[in-house]
Amino acid sequence: MLTVLVAWGVLAGGGVAGGAPAAAAGTDLRRSGAAQVAPGVTYGEFRMTLPRGTAHGHLLTVDLADPRVTVDLLYPGAVGARSPVSQLAADRRAVGAVNGDFFNITETQHPGVQPTGASVGPAVASGRQLKGAVPDGQRFGPAMPLGATTEDVIGVGYDRRARLDRLALRGAVLTGQGALPLRGLNQYALPVGGIGAYTPRWGPASRVRATCGTDTDRAAPCSTETAEVTVRHGRVTAIGEVPGAGGVAEGSVVLVGREEGARQLRGLRLGEPVNVSSYLVGRGHGRLRCAVGGFPIVRDGAPLAGLDTAAVAVRTSAGIGAGGRVLYLMALDGAPGQTGLTIRELAELMAQLGARDAMDLDGGGSSTLVTGDAYGATVRNHPSGGAERPVPNALGVFSAG
Repeated sequence: MLTVLVAWGVLAGGGVAGGAPAAAAGTDLRRSGAAQVAPGVTYGEFRMTLPRGTAHGHLLTVDLADPRVTVDLLYPGAVGARSPVSQLAADRRAVGAVNGDFFNITETQHPGVQPTGASVGPAVASGRQLKGAVPDGQRFGPAMPLGATTEDVIGVGYDRRARLDRLALRGAVLTGQGALPLRGLNQYALPVGGIGAYTPRWGPASRVRATCGTDTDRAAPCSTETAEVTVRHGRVTAIGEVPGAGGVAEGSVVLVGREEGARQLRGLRLGEPVNVSSYLVGRGHGRLRCAVGGFPIVRDGAPLAGLDTAAVAVRTSAGIGAGGRVLYLMALDGAPGQTGLTIRELAELMAQLGARDAMDLDGGGSSTLVTGDAYGATVRNHPSGGAERPVPNALGVFSAG
């Protein structure tokens, strides 16, 4: 065991500036070694012993200080779509990846409404702002700690540093009569009374779900007052009452409104000039090249207060160390006989692994970690559902070496 721990320290700690040291003597965290999967990227496993059993985990350690290494958001070409992590990684030839944000997985609360598969929080891929965050009460996933919102993200900036941030949507629908506030961008749920924009990046998924639920109750009925307007090349080309489905054509944007937003859209006229603007604004310094939603569980090396200590599940997390220069991507194993972790235990684990800040990502049957090469991607953990679950996005790692 001593030899194994030393080997991990060289590859995951000594080989990466600021990497996590080997677990201190007397802790219940045992690492089974690490190997380089590409320049600047190592993969290893660990076991965390708890009174109820052993949690088996898989970890990618990414050295963002290595100029050969980049990180990006993987997604299946549309916001309202899903694909297995291994497929997302293979399509982009990523050397590693973990699943990302929670998402609109089911609509049992709204019979007849199709789930969109779209993620909860903001998403940025290759510098392109894909979507905004749904209202807090419309999210899927475990309870967030006090002060967290659906706007929380983990991302990597153009400065090659990872950080936790918060991305708020700013935008407007500019008409001849004035500016209407834009409250959504490619989201499966819009704020009550709001207007949302759907671009070609949304994909063919139905937009009906955007008008269901409320800001505080995901299960609330769908709105009975809705409108949809298509703007093509800056002019209104169609006006309807019910949100539709099907892809949005290049050069077009579809506006969906509910309640007051619907009343405002119905005031537009065919042929009227309309300009739609939207952008995500962060709190951190500099633009994010990629970002994915979740909720924070570790800040400044310590678990946040109020994290859940009861529900045990397979978990996925992304952590940051060395002043943003090291990224830790972790997924638990869902094989029979392994235990999961509570959110509080997950935070303690990520801090032990070396994360100064960490985010909880989607877990359960979504938890998937893969490594890749020229021949495809290999799933390293055992998804708890027995097979990979299609997901809307993943954090992908690339190495030019």
